[in-house]
Amino acid sequence: MFDLDSATLSRMLTALTLGYHAIFATLGVGIPVMISIAEFIGIKKKDPHYTLLARRWTRGFTITVAVGVVTGTAIGLQLSLLWPSFMQLAGKVIALPLFMETFAFFFEAIFLGIYLYTWDRFKNPMYHWLLSIPVVIGSTLSAFFITSVNGFLNTPQGFELEGDTVTSIQPLAAMFNPATPTKVFHVVSTSYLTAAAVLATIAAIYLLKKKNTLYHMKALKLTVVSVFIFAIATAIAGDLSAKFLAKEQPEKLAAGEWHFETEEGADLVVFGTLNENQEVENAIRIPNGLSFLAHGDFNAEVTGLDQIPDDEEPPLWIHYMFDLMVTIGFFTLGVSLMYLVFWKVKKWNEYHPLLLWGIASLGPLSMAAVEFGWVFAELGRQPWILRGFMTVSEGATTSPYVGWMLILFIGLYIVLSIGCVIALRKIFKGNPAEHELEHRYPEVAATKEGN
Repeated sequence: MFDLDSATLSRMLTALTLGYHAIFATLGVGIPVMISIAEFIGIKKKDPHYTLLARRWTRGFTITVAVGVVTGTAIGLQLSLLWPSFMQLAGKVIALPLFMETFAFFFEAIFLGIYLYTWDRFKNPMYHWLLSIPVVIGSTLSAFFITSVNGFLNTPQGFELEGDTVTSIQPLAAMFNPATPTKVFHVVSTSYLTAAAVLATIAAIYLLKKKNTLYHMKALKLTVVSVFIFAIATAIAGDLSAKFLAKEQPEKLAAGEWHFETEEGADLVVFGTLNENQEVENAIRIPNGLSFLAHGDFNAEVTGLDQIPDDEEPPLWIHYMFDLMVTIGFFTLGVSLMYLVFWKVKKWNEYHPLLLWGIASLGPLSMAAVEFGWVFAELGRQPWILRGFMTVSEGATTSPYVGWMLILFIGLYIVLSIGCVIALRKIFKGNPAEHELEHRYPEVAATKEGN
């Protein structure tokens, strides 16, 4: 491994950190929304099952926040150590959203602490629920600010470059770059979707274990309905993102769709393989589909890779990342819709084992889709670290010690993973929901379906 150049090792370490952090960052953005929804329903319906959902989800959330803090700090450290030339060029321009992301996190953390330690302290429980709103706002703002930084890498603006000197810096213009709206919408909607899907997976697994308590049934209903709503929002965000790419980053869309020649009425290529002559084989073609996806017009012209310089073409294998991401998205939407149909049609069983297995798969698949999406987004920008201004190799460190850093951080993430699993098991395994429900709300017994 140490035979690799420092730029390659820097990319590997950054990819490892971003991929690992994405798990906890995604949950960190989405779970507060689910907590707030559950507590609100519990108060309005005077149903302790939903209130207990909010309580227990909050406990697990605090563990993921702790791990997310460590990995987020690692990202900041690695930006300075692994990409010094990039930070020297762009650091001053994107300092505002980087600072604001830290501010948003502290805002969230303060109210999360207050929320966590004020259960049952208010005569009117709505006051406690109101404390969840700043947590939701803080987590979502964190996603907004850090995603705007990523948007800046794709569509940089708000500065001028005179030689090696950055001048005429406009922080707000840099933060509100053309990529920010669609990227933020996509990141936030997928975070909400993935968090709901992970929680739905947990409920489905308990029901598959024949723990058919009202608590888990209500958890399944709330989470799957949320999955359906957020899946629709994600589909809309994906459509807008494709249209953005067609306008601002045609090389990324062309590589992701294996669109080699500029043409009108371009087909959408789904899966498939490339032969030695870069000809598409074994693919499903949707006639005129790419033109519609890119421009909302079945006969619109779509820029192909023939218009892109060879040294600026992204790697073609990102096509698979795009296809996997979209396939999982439609599968998630389909399974959640099927649950809703089964739920509404009284003679059908929404707890059928096959449907529960489908729901149980949504959490891991949704998280995988998030990872596939980030791989597509980042590698689709290659060879640029700052599109049009600096390549990845130009921004990387020349230090000979990056390989040792990679080993060190692999060890760190293994320790964090083990610690996270142990902590979550300690919190939940010895304190089943049905026991806690009976203890906190003795007037409500956790009953199994059919009793």
